Amino acid sequence: MTRKQKRGLLIGTGVGILVVAAIMVAFALRDTIVFFRTPSDVVEGKVDLDQRFRLGGLVADGSVQRGQGTKVKFSVTDTIETVPVSYNGILPDLFREGQGVVTEGKLDGNGQFIADTVLAKHDENYMPPEVASALKEKGVKLGPSATHPGSSK
Repeated sequence: MTRKQKRGLLIGTGVGILVVAAIMVAFALRDTIVFFRTPSDVVEGKVDLDQRFRLGGLVADGSVQRGQGTKVKFSVTDTIETVPVSYNGILPDLFREGQGVVTEGKLDGNGQFIADTVLAKHDENYMPPEVASALKEKGVKLGPSATHPGSSK
């Protein structure tokens, strides 16, 4: 073999190893990728029952119902559609009605979202970027002077 052929074989082998590694990483991560959806997406049926996803929007006013222990039920809205959420755990300190929230979990057979994680905004000027962009797409006004149907602001 000539030097040029050895170099070509070495480069080809290196590229092959990188391709195999990339494929293995993609297969390993495919179950951990979680997509973001709005309540309108859920109501329109764009989500499968067994699919894990993030549901984001605003906590609907008057929807928070505390049960025994750490069980909580509330609704998430994008001001167009609303999805009921059930969560068993400690809510973030800044969780409240009319504020931005992102929940992670799955839909049950009754159309209720069963959350295992709830994330609330960290100050009064912040909303998760994915929630803000999804709400803007739905025509929801954001910012301190914005008012929303059913909001106490």
